[in-house]
Amino acid sequence: MGLLKGLKDSISRVTDRLFSEQEPKRIGIYGPPNAGKTTLANRIARDWTGDAIGTESHIPHETRRARRKEGVEIERNGKSVTIDIVDTPGVTTKVDYEEFTGEMEEDDAIRRSREATEGVAEAMHWLREDVDGVIYVLDSAEDPITQVNTMLIGIIESRELPVLIFANKIDLDDSSVKRIEDAFPQHKTVPLSAKEGDNMDEVYENIAEYFG
Repeated sequence: MGLLKGLKDSISRVTDRLFSEQEPKRIGIYGPPNAGKTTLANRIARDWTGDAIGTESHIPHETRRARRKEGVEIERNGKSVTIDIVDTPGVTTKVDYEEFTGEMEEDDAIRRSREATEGVAEAMHWLREDVDGVIYVLDSAEDPITQVNTMLIGIIESRELPVLIFANKIDLDDSSVKRIEDAFPQHKTVPLSAKEGDNMDEVYENIAEYFG
């Protein structure tokens, strides 16, 4: 009886492992507003599936709801991983409708700020409950030492999630990848320009290695 139970348990463990390895990893793309998260998500999705995920814009909080692209298979240097990309709204401590009044009517700006606030809450829910790893996107032309970045990196570390930091917008004159590396030396930083497609080979190598 004990031998039979042990055999069943062994088969169950092997089966569970096989099925868990086949399930796509949910990788959340996080970071502050206007860091280029959706631009990166769209580039990854287009490169490997031919389809985009969402609308890109220079206006903050264009992404106000988490959007998911399933079954994105990435292969590099003999390593591969299948992921579900979760493009999340930019996280900030405060959304002020006046940020948008120069781009749209006041009623639209108020609605956008309300939706953006709800999007921040949704992004935090995904981070605490529903992602298996994180791509953290930062604008390399901006100071990375902010309350939001420190808080989010802390939450990611507390959940022991694998995380890659992407120093985006290296095509800008004010870009400084070293500034981001010095801010978060405990994590791998990968430079790129999601808009121009610069250094995407290294991006995909690291995604396959870290999340595979």
